[in-house]
Amino acid sequence: MFSAIGKYIRAVWYLMTFRVDKASETLRMNPGVISANYDRIIVDKKARLNQYKDAISAMVAQEETKKHKLKSLNEEIERLQKLKSGAASKAKKIAAKHAGDAVATKNDPEYLKCQSAFRDFSSTLEEKESRAIEIEGDLEDLIKNVAGHQTQIQSLMRDLEKLKEEKHEAVADVLSAREEEQIADMMTGLSNDRTSEELRELRELRQKAGAKARVSRELAGLDTKRAEEDFMEYAQSSEANDEFDALIGLGEQTSVSEAPQQDARLPE
Repeated sequence: MFSAIGKYIRAVWYLMTFRVDKASETLRMNPGVISANYDRIIVDKKARLNQYKDAISAMVAQEETKKHKLKSLNEEIERLQKLKSGAASKAKKIAAKHAGDAVATKNDPEYLKCQSAFRDFSSTLEEKESRAIEIEGDLEDLIKNVAGHQTQIQSLMRDLEKLKEEKHEAVADVLSAREEEQIADMMTGLSNDRTSEELRELRELRQKAGAKARVSRELAGLDTKRAEEDFMEYAQSSEANDEFDALIGLGEQTSVSEAPQQDARLPE
């Protein structure tokens, strides 16, 4: 018994699921729903596209920052190279003053000062050059990535424009398919559409209206007047024909043929 109840519940569930799925499919096939779904997808894609643009804008800003930092580093490197060269030149001048005496030169406070500055400049310069090389590498990768993303976003924007066109084509295709389906169903007698029934009723109303108008015309004497006009037209046409017959000689034959009949009536 419980097994039978379980089968019944499953059958009812399957039936309800089928009906819901069928109703959902019918609703999704509605042209208005299709158009609305396309609009929603387009809005979502626009939102993601704007987020993508913002990310690329941040990368471009980062690129500009790195370019500015690299420029400052190069200027600092150039300044350090000049300072290093100046310290070496001054040390040479001090050494020349001591006539090549190494001990005296190395004990000279000015020489020691130049030597210390030269070492500091060299150490700082090495650090700045290393940092500049690192930034140049980062900047090269960043520029390449930005260019790739810009190409990608242009492609996505074209896809978005195509999607807008696809929306109208999809709605038109669905409407066309629905009309074809209704026509085919009407031909096979499977259609539940009221269109054909309404057309039949409209045509019957048109026929009834024409019949009422005809009855009204007859009651108003319009048909009699039209008949008189037709007779008048016929009479005018007949007179024209008689005149034409007389012109070509047919009228005299008619008179001759009528003469014996008149003679035949004289004895009476």
